[in-house]
Amino acid sequence: MPDPPPEPPLLCVLDLGPDPGAPEWAVVIKPSGLHAVPGRTPDKFDSIQARARIAFSHARGPITVHRLDRDTSGIMILGLTPEAHSHLSVQFQDRKVTKVYTALLERTPPAPESEVNLPLIVDWPNRPRHHVDHDTGKPARTRYRVLEAGTPCRVEFTPITGRTHQLRVHAAHPVETGGMGAPILGDSLYGATGSAPRLMLHASRLTVTLPGGDRPATFESRPDF
Repeated sequence: MPDPPPEPPLLCVLDLGPDPGAPEWAVVIKPSGLHAVPGRTPDKFDSIQARARIAFSHARGPITVHRLDRDTSGIMILGLTPEAHSHLSVQFQDRKVTKVYTALLERTPPAPESEVNLPLIVDWPNRPRHHVDHDTGKPARTRYRVLEAGTPCRVEFTPITGRTHQLRVHAAHPVETGGMGAPILGDSLYGATGSAPRLMLHASRLTVTLPGGDRPATFESRPDF
């Protein structure tokens, strides 16, 4: 069994709801470089899920409701009981959750606001890369809005679907074939290696209906870039 995650801190907690002593859910901020769930090897055990099991000893069930790429930072919501996990998971599956990301791009895309609609599939010979494939790819839609034009360019992404590497591929894909033509800074898979010390992509806003709630709640986190 691998060693437990390092301390401190186990988790950066944003909100624990009305009962912080035994919360049903938790909103946390995942740092860049940390896995959302444990990987298959001991060196990839440290993760939000593993840390949550230590931080919340009462937690039961899968805990992780959704994921962020290892190199992406930002908001994640965890279901700490089977009931809360089910309540939250259904909303992600039914696309009733609104997710907003902030990113820095290598350059400014041609349109100040638009939507990218390009189907994606894993690039098996070059895993973990994904690529656009109009024949066998799964539908993938991303809305974006330029916040600060320039080099770099600050944008806001609102993914309509949630495919692996969706924002990264849509940003980097050439303009001539429907992409933004502006890779995310620090993206060594789809952009220039060494363009930034980390992937400049942060999950900055999440809107979801909480267990026991009757209306959506919004959580926000500012990126450190």
